[in-house]
Amino acid sequence: MIRALLFAAALGVLAACASAPPQTGDEVQRLATQIQSLGPDIDPEEAQRAAQVTYSYTAQLVQDYQITDPPLIHNAKVNAGLRPRGLCWHWAEDIERRLAQENFQTLDLHRAIANADNRFRIDHSTAIISRRGAPMQDGVVLDPWRYGGVLFWAPLQNDTRYDWVPREIVLEERRQDQAARLSTRGN
Repeated sequence: MIRALLFAAALGVLAACASAPPQTGDEVQRLATQIQSLGPDIDPEEAQRAAQVTYSYTAQLVQDYQITDPPLIHNAKVNAGLRPRGLCWHWAEDIERRLAQENFQTLDLHRAIANADNRFRIDHSTAIISRRGAPMQDGVVLDPWRYGGVLFWAPLQNDTRYDWVPREIVLEERRQDQAARLSTRGN
């Protein structure tokens, strides 16, 4: 019982450290402008649609995931089977899937993971949007998990909180590590 209370208190302290940036009411337009600024060849209508879809779908996922708590507490509820989804990779997967339905011609979608090489921090996944053909490093992070359903976005290079690595690189490193462990067990 004491452990459970200490754990809950620790989660509460961690959750309190992650307050969302203030909302100004023009977030969709600001995100559309940021996406448009990624290159002169980006269709303004696509940038606007990407921003609108990202914000509206984030709001829908808040309802679908039953978000009522800060991210780490919600994670504990998902892992305990008390909530259906809402881990960071759920948000990234669902946002990427929804945006992909738009069939953008001037924008690309990417997935990234941070903290994969840090044993003391949990992995964090996100979706990134960039101009068509650009690397994810030139894109905008779309992270609704970070503030518990309040969309955080920023140019990847300005997101100093996380060191984002392309998802496919992280997953390949994990496959290689697992293969190496399995081969040493078999010998």
